[in-house]
Amino acid sequence: MDKSTFEDPKAIISGPMHGSQRHDSAHKHVTGTADYIDDIPEPAGLLHGALGLSDRAHAEILSIDLSEVAASPGVVWVFTGKDVPGVNDTSSNGSHDEPLLAESLVQFHGQPIFAVIAETRDAARRAARLAKVDYRDLPHWSDIDGALANGSPLVITPMTLHRGEPETEMPNAPKRLKGQMRIGGQEHFYLEGHIAVAIPGEDDEVTVWSSTQHPSEIQHIVGHVLDIPSNAVTVNVRRMGGGFGGKETQGNQFAALAAIAAKKLGRAIKFRPDRDEDMSATGKRHDFLVDYEVGFDTEGRIHAVDATYAARCGFSSDLSGPVTDRALFHADSSYFYPHVNLVSKPLKTHTVSNTAFRGFGGPQGMLGAERVIEEIAYALGKDPLDIRKLNFYGQPGSGRTLTPYHQEVEDNIIARVVDELEETAEYRARRNAIIAFNRDNRYIRKGIALTPVKFGISFTMTAFNQAGALVHIYQDGSIHLNHGGTEMGQGLYIKVAQVLADSFQVDIDRVKITATTTAKVPNTSATAASSGSDLNGMAAYDAARQIKERLVAFAAEKWDVAPSEIVFLPNRVRVGESEIPFPDFIKQAYFARVQLSAAGFYKTPKIHWDRKAGRGTPFYYFAYGAACTEVSIDTLTGEYLIDRTDILHDVGRSLNPAIDLGQVEGAFVQGMGWLTTEELWWDDKGRLRTHAPSTYKIPLASDRPKIFNVRLAEWSENTEATIGRSKAVGEPPFMLAISVLEALSMAVASVADYKACPRLDAPATPERVLMAVERMKRV
Repeated sequence: MDKSTFEDPKAIISGPMHGSQRHDSAHKHVTGTADYIDDIPEPAGLLHGALGLSDRAHAEILSIDLSEVAASPGVVWVFTGKDVPGVNDTSSNGSHDEPLLAESLVQFHGQPIFAVIAETRDAARRAARLAKVDYRDLPHWSDIDGALANGSPLVITPMTLHRGEPETEMPNAPKRLKGQMRIGGQEHFYLEGHIAVAIPGEDDEVTVWSSTQHPSEIQHIVGHVLDIPSNAVTVNVRRMGGGFGGKETQGNQFAALAAIAAKKLGRAIKFRPDRDEDMSATGKRHDFLVDYEVGFDTEGRIHAVDATYAARCGFSSDLSGPVTDRALFHADSSYFYPHVNLVSKPLKTHTVSNTAFRGFGGPQGMLGAERVIEEIAYALGKDPLDIRKLNFYGQPGSGRTLTPYHQEVEDNIIARVVDELEETAEYRARRNAIIAFNRDNRYIRKGIALTPVKFGISFTMTAFNQAGALVHIYQDGSIHLNHGGTEMGQGLYIKVAQVLADSFQVDIDRVKITATTTAKVPNTSATAASSGSDLNGMAAYDAARQIKERLVAFAAEKWDVAPSEIVFLPNRVRVGESEIPFPDFIKQAYFARVQLSAAGFYKTPKIHWDRKAGRGTPFYYFAYGAACTEVSIDTLTGEYLIDRTDILHDVGRSLNPAIDLGQVEGAFVQGMGWLTTEELWWDDKGRLRTHAPSTYKIPLASDRPKIFNVRLAEWSENTEATIGRSKAVGEPPFMLAISVLEALSMAVASVADYKACPRLDAPATPERVLMAVERMKRV
């Protein structure tokens, strides 16, 4: 076999890779047979934990009386931060600003102060409510306005992206405008909430089952709080019932609490918070306040942009630094800014510390950019799509390819994607028909928008762009696969299994997918940043390459043929003129003492980033897409319907089109929820009031577009050497939902005959739509 086959991830294209395979657990999901952590048979002597939560937003703790808690029926142990054997901290970035259990100061309503371990979950939860805590209240603020008004400190050093001369070019622009946009946060609302089970072992050992996207971080944190080395901690994850970024760091506290109690009591411990407690005590998508100024000409071409992205970060830094950084990385959306200045403002608030959520700041940055485009369009009386197309990044050599962070956009296909969708969705004809409809209808108004997506793929923390995989082939030809990625419903496991099956040219059912565990693949990165398939697929491919090289060398020597005469065919191997069934071939290799196991490794090439300088190549490539959405609003109530959405999305050469289509559809609906119905609300005491399904409204199946046409750009192929020339699909399609907000905006603007930008904030709840309609009546 030609050695290039081993080196080129695209070379082997027959077999299951690039084909539509069902999710490996789909049948288990719908029949209820998929095992989640709460389904694992409980160990003998299992105890249950519950959190004791603060009822103040910001206060000193003067005294804590836990005597009634400890005396409550079924309670075995009650512990506070003083009982933590190691360091009472679960911060993910080494900032030491996130105590596992608050000791002298609480900084948000719902912050854990103590933990209760009891014989039953109900007993633990009931006991936790009996604590008597005396506080001295301190000033608090729970939103961006309050943080700005009180001169709130920043949770991390802000970032600035600067290119060109915006200071001099802005005043010289033929036209200028300023504005402000509020962008709401979002609750992850997993089907499976946070949960952890810790089982004590010999000496300092402990095994933790955690619903986490980052097993290695759980391993590190548990070692940190127990003051034991990482080699004593084993973390296992088979699957999660949803992650979306919220299980990148937020599972730390539950795993740490369970591990402390397990080692103290010598019994297995489970923490599974109630939905209300989960929503109150864990982080969410960041709210943003965007202040922008843009200079442009009479055609609508942008000359300069100056914008500040202020974010509600919560009481600690968590992932707010990289989240607000990525917001700036995507504050250009798909547009070239000749002169630009972008500044982040990660503000401290007395709320739960916000964290990763699908898109990781990118959606907020992109939404601000689309507002700027919309402002220009309304100021000039033009179709926003024309302004978008006028300002798209150009092709190499055009002088319009440099991002605000000084990375060249070399793989730009956004114009082709948008042009194709514009034609297939019949955008122009439908927009004209909608304008005519709005002229003739007083109360029901329609809107349509076509918006682009350009999303950078890679962790902006360069070190995270690495992955490992462990592959075994057993004597019967069956294959065991383990890698550092975690499965949260997105189809990562089946995609990596397809890569492996394709490498050996065997049926997919010959590959056994096993739970992610730190005992097999060490030092894993979080399954995040849309990079799960890119990283782990290539690591598995590397392991397969190593084994195949050994098998080829073995066969060449045994049968005295050239390596080029050894070819892996479906479920068999051709050696010269003979063909051998794959299991028989493997059996012979075993008896020849060929090593049939390999640890694969991959690190993303080409990327580098200097945050202080605001320069570098943080992204390996970009994923593109476009969505066209049509809506109808009732101007008397603000209620609306999503009538139709057409999507064309770029996933390169798809590893699994069925999985990728599902990802695009799901991401769009989740993004639609963020921009329409999902509203987070804190009262004047700093209490989150939208902490349950009764008050927090995610989209229903009936809220999906009535007509929903989704296609993958089958002609696309990644120009970089990713696995199978595919592209990431987790986060990029989330931002396709911006077309919904823009379509609602057009419908609202029709009330004033499109003379002014409605400046519709997100989420565009019916109340906000109605208020915007009333504003437009006064234009």
